[in-house]
This record gives sequence, structure tokens and C-alpha cells, in this order.
Amino acid sequence: MRRPAILLSLFVPLLAAGCTQSATPAAAPSPPAAVTLKGAGRFTDADTAAIAYDRKLAPAGSQASLTAESIGGRTTSSLVVEGLLPKRAYGAHLHTNPCGAKPDDAGPHFQHHGTSANAANEVWLDLTTDAEGTGRATARNDWTLEPGHLPRALVIHAQPTTSTGPSAGTAGPRVACLTLN
Repeated sequence: MRRPAILLSLFVPLLAAGCTQSATPAAAPSPPAAVTLKGAGRFTDADTAAIAYDRKLAPAGSQASLTAESIGGRTTSSLVVEGLLPKRAYGAHLHTNPCGAKPDDAGPHFQHHGTSANAANEVWLDLTTDAEGTGRATARNDWTLEPGHLPRALVIHAQPTTSTGPSAGTAGPRVACLTLN
């Protein structure tokens, strides 16, 4: 009968030592905060926050509004245009720099990572306007915008985006630009 007492005397200190360690699990990392970009305005000939480069394709009074929101590993970008030419297709993309006096001031297309010109790596918002010149487009990407790497403008192009081949990502001349905040 002495054997169980000896085992018990060895087991109790081990059990007590295990009880003194913290049982609190490490805190889970908090999810990244939502990132939201917005831009809206009536296209003018001089205000680079919303500027028209081609008045034939972005007539006086035309305007646009864009919201891009990242949350939960996904980015949703929504564009609404009004006053553009009726029943016409346009390309639209997010670009790296704010709008400027020259069409090329907005820089190249914003790309999430790498240099692939495709709808999975860039934000393409092509649309066709209705009889009144109003159009809408939404793009959903399976990545989030990063605070240190954000698009700064929406550029509306003269043609829909070429989606394949060596010209993938091109959409013709820049018609108008909207700076994002």
C-alpha cells in the first residue's frame, strides 16, 4: 500500500505546478480597420479635383461619384456618372496619382500587387450610359486597400477596357478625372 502514497506524493506537486501557469490564451490580432476612399464632383475645365479633358465625351454639367471601401479581405468600388454622352460605353479605372491639369498626371492604373493588367489586380469600372447619360458600375476585388498604398484618382476613358491580349488594361484616351480622398 505504500506505493500509491509515493506516487501520490510525486503527482500532487506536478499538479500544483501546472495550476500556477496562466491559462489565458494569447489575444487574437484585431481585424484591420476599414479603408474608405471617396470622390465626387462636377467635371470642370480647371478644377483638378474633378476635371474634364475631353468636352465632347464629358460635356459641361457631367459629374461622377465614387466610393471604394475595403473591409473583411474584400474591396468594393462603386461608380455613378451623370451627364455623359447617352448610350455610350466608357472605361474607368482607379489610378495611382491625384488628377492634374494634364491627363497623364493621374499616373498609371492602381494595381494591388505586381504588374498584371487584369480585373483581379486592378479596379475596372467600365459602364454604358443610359438614354440620359447616367451609368453605374461596381467592382469587387478579393483584397483590401492598404493605407500606405492607395489609389488617388478615378479616370474615365474613351473606350471600354480591353480585357485580354497584349493590350489588356487599355481603354483609350483619358476623358475625365476625379481625385479621391
